[in-house]
Amino acid sequence: MIENLGGAPSPADDPPESVVALVDSTSGTERELVGRWIAEGGLAAELGVGAPVTQLDLDAAAVAGRLTGRTDDPLVVPVRVLWLPPERDGVRRVTFGDLALLTNPRRPNRLAQRRLVGRAPDRHLVLTGTPARLTQLRANHPEAAALHHTGSAEPFARAVVRAAVVALERAERTVIGDRYKVPRLVAEEIMDSPDFLRRLERIADETGTDPQEVARRAEKALNELVAAQSRTVSDLFTQAMRPVHASTWKVDCDESGLAALRDLNRRYPLVFLPSHRSYVDAFVLGDVLARNDFPPNHVVGGANLRFWPMGPIARRTGTIFIRRSFAGDTVYQAVVEEYFGYLLARRFNLEWYFEGGRTRTGKLRPPRYGLLNYLAAAVRRDRVADALLVPVSITYERLNELGAIADEQAGGRKKPEGLAWMARYVRNQQHSAGHVYVRFGDPISARDRLATHGDPLTEPPVTIPLHRTDTGERPDRAEPDPLGEQLGERERAAVQRLAFDVAVGINTVTPITANALVTLALLGVHDRALTLAEVCEVLNPVMDYIGKRGLPRGEVAKLRDEKSLVVVLEQLSLAKVVTIYRGGVEPVYAIEPGAHLEAAFYRNSAVHWFVDRAILELAILAAVEAAPDDPVAGAIGPDADALDIGWAEAYRLRDLLKFEFFFPDRAEFAERITAEMLLVDPAWRSRPRNTLGSEILAALTGSGFMMAHRVLRSFFDAQLVVAERLADRDPTAEIDQKEFIAECVSVGKQMLLQKRLHSTESVSTELFGSALKLAANHGLVEAAEPDSEKSATALAESRRDFAGRLRTIGIRISQAAALDPSNRTEGRTR
Repeated sequence: MIENLGGAPSPADDPPESVVALVDSTSGTERELVGRWIAEGGLAAELGVGAPVTQLDLDAAAVAGRLTGRTDDPLVVPVRVLWLPPERDGVRRVTFGDLALLTNPRRPNRLAQRRLVGRAPDRHLVLTGTPARLTQLRANHPEAAALHHTGSAEPFARAVVRAAVVALERAERTVIGDRYKVPRLVAEEIMDSPDFLRRLERIADETGTDPQEVARRAEKALNELVAAQSRTVSDLFTQAMRPVHASTWKVDCDESGLAALRDLNRRYPLVFLPSHRSYVDAFVLGDVLARNDFPPNHVVGGANLRFWPMGPIARRTGTIFIRRSFAGDTVYQAVVEEYFGYLLARRFNLEWYFEGGRTRTGKLRPPRYGLLNYLAAAVRRDRVADALLVPVSITYERLNELGAIADEQAGGRKKPEGLAWMARYVRNQQHSAGHVYVRFGDPISARDRLATHGDPLTEPPVTIPLHRTDTGERPDRAEPDPLGEQLGERERAAVQRLAFDVAVGINTVTPITANALVTLALLGVHDRALTLAEVCEVLNPVMDYIGKRGLPRGEVAKLRDEKSLVVVLEQLSLAKVVTIYRGGVEPVYAIEPGAHLEAAFYRNSAVHWFVDRAILELAILAAVEAAPDDPVAGAIGPDADALDIGWAEAYRLRDLLKFEFFFPDRAEFAERITAEMLLVDPAWRSRPRNTLGSEILAALTGSGFMMAHRVLRSFFDAQLVVAERLADRDPTAEIDQKEFIAECVSVGKQMLLQKRLHSTESVSTELFGSALKLAANHGLVEAAEPDSEKSATALAESRRDFAGRLRTIGIRISQAAALDPSNRTEGRTR
């Protein structure tokens, strides 16, 4: 009954003169079972004491009337009857068949209890929670106990009842397993917290609101937030949803680190932060964790999923529905922060999708910091010793909801969630979709990361063996911060770094799938189909590269076998991503017309593994082609050589892609690019600097594949659309983001028809949004002062320069495509 005191009291050292059994019962049958067990010496044997026992109902009024005012020091022990479901296949769980009997096997009604006592005595047992002396309870709840001396016993009685319930829940989990760990009496305990009540009083004073009104709003918000978990509903929901997804995906989970993670969970709360590609993510991860005896996560979800019947069911399985926006609502902010701190302090695990929503492109989205700020507040204020953030990668070979995602990217409207949406979702899951890969990254200590006060907004200088220009990059900070007014610059920087580390952790364990490689191959050719032999010609050197780097992968080895490759292509054809023409000499394969966004989604799940290689290719092309009067060479200095120019271009490309990918600091980035050069040409360090670019370019083309056009073209094409629209704008005109992106979609489709863009994958609201953030980061979005001609002229010139720079990159990407073996046949150079 006493938390965080290092164990139970030892009756043998100081034997009590009396024992009070707090009996948590719902019926006369349960009271009778407990009374008989005590009379037969069960409690005496459990405690190892022979003191007289007084039975008392576990009720605040009874405790206040008969326990809190005692002057002696009895040993207080909570007691409960635990009812167990029937055993099925070695596991006790509730099924829908049980409910047909109109009773809950974990909470049987009075008639069922009588029947079970006689017919199935193995279906119940009497449990005791960790006991405590009355003096220890008072010491553990000093503020509530102090109120007793002023004439109010109720607060201390409620504290005793909550402590007893927690002790009994812990005792139950030793029998039924950690996967059934659920919180009880949460709202009551928070509303009784003296610290929280004082905070509400401060809010009332600061806002001039009646304190009772503030307390009422806080209680309403708590009842809206708190997930009322039910073990029975969790069993049934899992039983209902598992067949839906079991027929769709075969889960491939690396469980090698889960035992160590479970051990850590006994000391620290875990915060699972998965990649978010599908509505099914929570079901897949929840099933994996349940099978490995983890307690259920409290999953933070958006209020858009709170429709009937999913909302009420999800709340009872641990979902916390949080408002999308609550800036300025200080009461709601205080409630969310307190609830998060409460769950973390009691080691309840959390789960949320830190990207803020499902990815529309297939790769990780930029993180949202709001919920991480609440976690950071709990750690900084010592509400919890530490919290371990667990990066989780969930990757699908095929995704049945992809058509709707692609439609949204092309400017379509998102269909609202509801019963009709749910019916479509369940129907779509009836088609096999291959593997879903679940991988867990190394846990990250929130306390360790937050204690590092380095500021990632201004990178420290790094010594590297080359001349370069500083891009002055700074991460985007436009996102509203619910705790922004309470956090300093360093604290915000630490939270941003924490989010960055989580994203890197996810990417590090994300495997390359067979579909990612096949779509990578087919998207790299322009409007033409490949024979099976040509697909193999593209794939084989890429798989050699993957093997040399030791990258994580799914079942990609089967792509070396032509029969297995045909199966993958046929499956993508059934998913309407690949089209197959069979009327000629042999089948040929291409991306289905209009399905480039869907194909890019699969490719992008693994695209981060090839970005460094793609940047190297473009940097080498820049080094080979740079003229003496090139602005890049001029920015470096008069003595710049090919190596200097190549490095400078690599850093410029990194700057342009910083809102799409998660790059390390400059020193590590330099090491990664160097490693890529060593893979291409192990002897590059010994070559003359003035010929280095051309020799590495020859080695690149000799490697059998090029990556720049396959990996980066869609991102730079989208940036070009945004840059040209900005360049055509009046520099003094304000820009409405929603209208501007809609304009980019329309103009992008025109440029596509004019063959100025490579494919429809570049016409994406998500990519245009990231490109607009980049332009804002470069100071190109905010309107110039209307009365300052100099400022307007400078902004217009900067916008034109930005667009021109992107056109140059587009030309180099086309050159990289022309050097690729798959594009050098019969003069095909796109």
